[in-house]
Amino acid sequence: MTGTLAPTQPLTAADRCDRCGAQAYVRVLLNSGGELLFCAHHMRKHDDSLRKIASDIQDETDKLTESKTDER
Repeated sequence: MTGTLAPTQPLTAADRCDRCGAQAYVRVLLNSGGELLFCAHHMRKHDDSLRKIASDIQDETDKLTESKTDER
């Protein structure tokens, strides 16, 4: 589910998981018009249920595996 709605802003460190308060890496736009933010753990836990009620899912969990090289 991507590209059907207007582009959303990238998630930042200020965006927190609605379930536990950890940094959010996933934004779920609901069919009802609301939005929910989740950490990777809670998105995986509730993925099937959320996909049934989502109009779009912005998944930035790839940021968790990016590695930055040490530039000395």
